[in-house]
Amino acid sequence: MKKIGVLLPVFSLPGPYGIGSFGEEAYRFADFLAETGQDYWQVLPLNPTSYGDSPYQSPSAYAGNPYFIDLDVLREDGLLTEAECGAERSKTGRIDYARLYATRYDTLKKAFARFRQNIPDSFADFTSTHRAWLRPYCRFMTRKEENGGRAWTEWERREYSEVGEYEEANFWAFLQYEFFTQWQALKAYANGRGIKIIGDMPIYVAMDSADVWANPGYFQLNEELLPTRVAGVPPDAFTADGQLWGNPLYRWDALKADGFRWWLDRFRHALSIFDAVRIDHFRGFAAYYSVPYGESTARNGAWVKAPGSELFQKINRAFPDAEILAEDLGYLDDAVRALLKRTGYPGMRIAQFGFDEPDSAYNPSRYPANCVAYTGTHDNATAKTWAKGLSRERRKYFRRAVGKGLFETDAHALVRSVLASDAELAVIPMQDYFGLGGEGRINTPSTVGGNWTWRMPGKYTKAAKSMVGLRRFREGKR
Repeated sequence: MKKIGVLLPVFSLPGPYGIGSFGEEAYRFADFLAETGQDYWQVLPLNPTSYGDSPYQSPSAYAGNPYFIDLDVLREDGLLTEAECGAERSKTGRIDYARLYATRYDTLKKAFARFRQNIPDSFADFTSTHRAWLRPYCRFMTRKEENGGRAWTEWERREYSEVGEYEEANFWAFLQYEFFTQWQALKAYANGRGIKIIGDMPIYVAMDSADVWANPGYFQLNEELLPTRVAGVPPDAFTADGQLWGNPLYRWDALKADGFRWWLDRFRHALSIFDAVRIDHFRGFAAYYSVPYGESTARNGAWVKAPGSELFQKINRAFPDAEILAEDLGYLDDAVRALLKRTGYPGMRIAQFGFDEPDSAYNPSRYPANCVAYTGTHDNATAKTWAKGLSRERRKYFRRAVGKGLFETDAHALVRSVLASDAELAVIPMQDYFGLGGEGRINTPSTVGGNWTWRMPGKYTKAAKSMVGLRRFREGKR
């Protein structure tokens, strides 16, 4: 049976506190998904954000974003007062990360002060279970705070040492305890309504992260612990200079020598908090694009082979029942295609890419069963904006190809074509059900500022109307 789902980041949920959270609106959205016949809710990475507000540049590959902790739950638990919650309320339509950073941590520290007065037994259980990543993360964040928020490469003492224990009730450990307690409760509720959660695993970690600080030997760093080469993608039709991400690259020889334990731990964690995991930038496991550190663009990079086949053999043996999806977009060659085939993972098909030429593999009429179909991703324009940007000839071709109805918008015709494809799973960004234009875009690659700020309106009525009849697609009807 065909499965369908919706892509909506947690931060895009409505709510009173300036950003989406694990509060009442999240539960209401899970109810909405169940009532409209959905099977999946896909989210973006839940990790804390840093420079640029991107969830793909985080101080930890494991930790959760404290902004998602619902303040009303803390108030109900006696950790915050009504007045303290009220001070965090915001009526702005988009997310103001600067305001959140300036106020939210102070509010959460008030909750922590009360939490320390009566620490539940479950906190000790949590810190023990997650000790391997939680301990270095807490020490990293504590030292980062002591150093005025500067990157760890600018600290007076950069080295990582296992000597010393983090405080039993460390503030950063408290935030993770509250985050995962609330997240697991929300996930259990969604699962109870028949909704599975698809999480997102970024291929790279940020240089300024506990992951690199605690494990420098796994990354291409010099003796001063600065990167020698960094990640990106080469120039293409969308970006003349390519994309210079700046993440430190892996020392695959060191990871392989250690039995890929670092990666196995990451997957174990991700699969414990999600029902399915989307691997970001899958092609980087066949070969990654390597740019010399210090370059201002990605023009002077080179492709370097990676041991993806050996890695995923280990992962598939360790997690034989895992539901894993591969983001196989970008520059694809035979090595990437062969790796995807060997893993057996479904790749992704983006309908917006499908109407440049008649035989495009991204045309929904040509999708194989073993793929995940989308109108677009968080990095694409919305379907409405995409359709408006088509040339006259391409628009005519698109409308003929999908059989656009007389009273159907181009955006909803694209949605319908994806849902009607042979893909076993179709996931639609929530903005495309609303029929939003540029105001609904999540991210524009290679730009800083204004991204990751879109929030969904509090009323779903318009979107619900456009979702009527979806069950007939999952039943195989056209």
